[in-house]
Amino acid sequence: VQLVESGGGSVQAGGSLRLSCAASGYTLSSGCMGWFRQAPGKEREGVTTIDRFGTTNYADSVKGRFTISQDNAKNTLYLQMNVLKPEDTAMYFCAADPWHGGGCWYRALSVDFGYWGQGTQVTVSS
Repeated sequence: VQLVESGGGSVQAGGSLRLSCAASGYTLSSGCMGWFRQAPGKEREGVTTIDRFGTTNYADSVKGRFTISQDNAKNTLYLQMNVLKPEDTAMYFCAADPWHGGGCWYRALSVDFGYWGQGTQVTVSS
């Protein structure tokens, strides 16, 4: 399984970025997919998840600003980030887990995903 993120960069507060995660060796629609982030000196945290039924969940800090989506034909996961804030600055990771039981967000809360990308840096300046 290989997950490759792209789309990170530096933006000013209020700007937007779209992250992509291309998957190989794993079918996105077979389980849980998620985006996580880790800021310097902080623990990795779940940002958003989508399950195989298309159900999405978001951390309170990003609700209304971030949108997770996936293109099954391209086997690619996306994270649209709008109205970015300096506190969104972090390394963003794509993750996958072949869990079929639903409850992907609860797995995200414990950062319990089996496959991880290498991360892409997002920096938001004020």
